[in-house]
Amino acid sequence: MKFIKKFNELTINDVELVGGKNASLGQMIRELSAQGIRIADGFAVTSDAYWHYVKHNNMLDDMKNIFEKNKNITSDAQQLKKVGSALRELFVSASMPKDLEQEIIQAYHELSKQYGQDATDVAVRSSATAEDLPGASFAGQQETFLNVLGDEQLLESCKKSLASLFTDRAIIYRIEKGFDHFNVALSIGVQKMIRSDLASSGVAFSLDTQTGFKNVVMIESSYGLGETIVKGIVRPDEFTVFKTTLEKGYKPIIDKKLGDKKIKIIYGDNFGENLKEVNVSDELKNTFSLNDDKILELAKATVIIENHYSDINNKWTPMDVEWAQDGRDGLMYILQARPETVHSFEKNKTLLKEYNLNAKQKPKIVLQGLSVGQKIASGVVRVIDSVNEIDQVQEGDILVTHMSDPDWVPAMRKVAGIITEQGGRTCHAAIVSRELGIPSIVGAHDAMKKLSSGQTITMDCSQGRTGFIYEGDVPFEIVEKKVPDIKLPIDVMVNIGDPASAFKISQLPVSGVGLARLEFIISNTIKVHPMAAIQTEKVLDEKIKNEIKKLAAPYDSLKDFFVNRLSYGVGTIAAAFYPRPVIVRLSDFKSNEYRGLLGGDYFEVLEENPTLGLRGASRYYHESYRDAFALECKAIKKARETLGLSNIWVMVPFIRTVKEGELVLQSMASHGLAKGADDLKVIMMAEIPSDVILVDDFSALFDGFSIGSNDLTQLTLGVDRDSAQLQNLFDERDPAFLAALERQNENRWQRARMIADRLSRLNVDQLLERATKVAGGDVPGRPHFAEVLVEDGVVPKVAHAFKRYLGTGK
Repeated sequence: MKFIKKFNELTINDVELVGGKNASLGQMIRELSAQGIRIADGFAVTSDAYWHYVKHNNMLDDMKNIFEKNKNITSDAQQLKKVGSALRELFVSASMPKDLEQEIIQAYHELSKQYGQDATDVAVRSSATAEDLPGASFAGQQETFLNVLGDEQLLESCKKSLASLFTDRAIIYRIEKGFDHFNVALSIGVQKMIRSDLASSGVAFSLDTQTGFKNVVMIESSYGLGETIVKGIVRPDEFTVFKTTLEKGYKPIIDKKLGDKKIKIIYGDNFGENLKEVNVSDELKNTFSLNDDKILELAKATVIIENHYSDINNKWTPMDVEWAQDGRDGLMYILQARPETVHSFEKNKTLLKEYNLNAKQKPKIVLQGLSVGQKIASGVVRVIDSVNEIDQVQEGDILVTHMSDPDWVPAMRKVAGIITEQGGRTCHAAIVSRELGIPSIVGAHDAMKKLSSGQTITMDCSQGRTGFIYEGDVPFEIVEKKVPDIKLPIDVMVNIGDPASAFKISQLPVSGVGLARLEFIISNTIKVHPMAAIQTEKVLDEKIKNEIKKLAAPYDSLKDFFVNRLSYGVGTIAAAFYPRPVIVRLSDFKSNEYRGLLGGDYFEVLEENPTLGLRGASRYYHESYRDAFALECKAIKKARETLGLSNIWVMVPFIRTVKEGELVLQSMASHGLAKGADDLKVIMMAEIPSDVILVDDFSALFDGFSIGSNDLTQLTLGVDRDSAQLQNLFDERDPAFLAALERQNENRWQRARMIADRLSRLNVDQLLERATKVAGGDVPGRPHFAEVLVEDGVVPKVAHAFKRYLGTGK
């Protein structure tokens, strides 16, 4: 056939003939089917057919005249509407050439026969010849028509597809990207529909769309056809999978977030009735729309696709993948894949721009939503209810609407930021805002009611997943930081509390994470007292009990909820820095802080001095908390073993006695976290004078120390650090505190010298000889010497201490 190409006849080299979308489908069918990538079949109506259609109807001169008469379309929204409408009407009212019509119908009948149907259901998608190119995705610029049935609907949809080359948004996008309207053609993709109306669908990116972190797959999923996500009708479920350990055979789902999924789009009731929107039941809304097996299957497929296109392009090529699950056979299908065009084409990846609030007082939060783009913007609110009102939008406004659509792009180009009541972080509006380099907050419920046109607000997308909308013009600063491509001469580790910041911070040239606090994850993500997850019956307040059940709704049990949410938080941080070590400190809430968690009042006694009460290590074996400690251990064990994040170390806080240290280590081992097993290192936080006094004894138990300077200072000086009256006495530079540090170090070096003396009585010459071989000839192999000691079965802590001693040059 002259104007038709089956997908399996196409490769990525056929972009000029069938556009980027169709060429990519052909490429994947031919090259990736053997690797398990499943794609619904179909055919392409070529770009030659587009020119044949234009020529057959003598349209070219009319098209040029329309543009010639309206030259201010980039600045005049009304002119743009007029031009777009006139061009689309020109295409839709034209006649289909008979030869082209016959070929389309013949190809459709062959596809229907292939699937054992008289008239199969198909999707009609546009595929422009300037689409899915480096730096120009053209995502959502043209139209897609779903559940198309029969010859008549197919031909009508093909004409509308050709006309959609001139949607208002596509016209502006081509002008912005420098494409000539009359050098771009459109190919049509006719693809067998996947019955995701009976299951789920969505998008997957082979990187984190917020930070550009390249080692994850980010998946968004919702029930029904994927238009609900693309058009921002729902806030979808979000899943994050760590690529590195996925490829090693682990199951590294490092995060799962439940969306609202209130609406789904399904097939109409009768033949020829295309689609309809229906409400989703409460049970399904509170259930993840993909199970773990499907999440991992989809992540693996996304990685395969990314690797394939990276090989073709001879450089890293992150991908934006559209997928669907068929509700009849339960299988996952790839619908299309295109290069991601924001982070993969950043010119200066070594320059980090950090946005920081600079307000003297904490700003008033008006609304919250999902943040897109790690920026802050202030401006005047412009509430717009319909695309017909976008000419009201002024330069520098903050656009507020129910849900933005690709037709809004001309207005989005003017604004400082965008706020929508609905949508997720990969809806089309979010993608476009990232491409335009402006922040947006999506899923901000009731934004159109709570914000008014003319009101000045500040939108803050700089603090992770949650975007905050503040009242007024809040001062902020932009700090540019150049990230040097160097290895620091000493090991520098960072502290992290919020997993949402981990991907961004991991780009710094640091050696890992010195302190990741479980308290932040528990208080901000889980919000439930650990014992309330175990003994829910003790929580008598029905409101609190219902709130706990709501948080845990997607999980099999409250225990399952607590363990998984905690493992996701720890796993996200560990994945961000992998394989660099991440030291996770076990929980160190005080009793008054535990009471602030949901259900906490039912499990915490009132203490006169919580700082010196039941906290840290003392809790882990105490009868009132040890079952909850088991959940903490289970979460860390899952992150290390199921997610494959063996770079996680554990830190134990506030150990009062050596015996207590022994009890904690025994308890950890009983829950599958034995020190030394699978290279697990356990660090002690030294923050009590007894830790310093008995440092030699503690050294025999733990792999290392971290100085908890705040508690060590207040307990050394006997000063409550929270007391305003005593603030002048709380000083980490006080001679007593510094002497404690010096004493601890002296004790360590004395112990190291003693170890060295003992080792000198062993056959050290033989060990040194072997170390010389390992080091390649000379023994600046001092570090290698320590490694040899480990290999030869010498106690690891001895080798570690001796390595430290030799490393000082003493």
